Amino acid sequence: MNRSRLALTAAFAALAAALAGGCGDPGGLRGAGATPTAQGPTHLWPDLPPPSAPAEDYGAIESVRVTGVKVPGGDLRKVDPADVVRADFEQNPGTYDPSDASYKETVERLDDCADDDSGARKRCPVLKAYYRDLTGDRKDDLIVGVSTPDDNLDIRVYAEEERRLTQIMEMSDAVLGVELAGRDLIIRAVSSLPGYEYHTVWSWDSHQKTMLPKRDEIVRSGNAPRLKTPRPAPSASDGR
Repeated sequence: MNRSRLALTAAFAALAAALAGGCGDPGGLRGAGATPTAQGPTHLWPDLPPPSAPAEDYGAIESVRVTGVKVPGGDLRKVDPADVVRADFEQNPGTYDPSDASYKETVERLDDCADDDSGARKRCPVLKAYYRDLTGDRKDDLIVGVSTPDDNLDIRVYAEEERRLTQIMEMSDAVLGVELAGRDLIIRAVSSLPGYEYHTVWSWDSHQKTMLPKRDEIVRSGNAPRLKTPRPAPSASDGR
């Protein structure tokens, strides 16, 4: 047997001895203890009759055509957002009642957006517009916020379809903040529960052809006051 084979044989023997010795572990299977019994879902009130009508649904949005506004080349960046909002508000009150004072005042203030006077332009309630492809058609959609007299923010989203303007989302709330994350629109709103706020994630639904609130949750507000841990009362042994 040559030296290389002798070295290989010795190395193999040493490895086998190390594996056999280990750390006192015989290498057999060991129990992991008792396994908790799996519990499936429990159906409550299985005999409930089916509802006769659907409940009033927050965010039951339908797409709405907005007429009277041309979209040059199908590019929403070439359209004045104030023109879009003004036409949409006049045609689609959305969450407002046309007889509501806040709605009427908002429509009146929208006329200031087209005024050449700088003072009137400052009264325009349309906030800075943002653009993002929310529908996944590789074209930027238009996101607009309108401050209303009732201290709410009316948020509307528009898409371009075959050179026609379409409103694909409308909501109004006491908004704390709005964020874009990918193709989702995340809206933070005031909650009636002190120290908490609502987070609603609006996403494009290809079946309904609108933005829908796919996730709605109430969370602890980041600005909520922290609860102070009470300090223990001093004992007599402290010498105080």
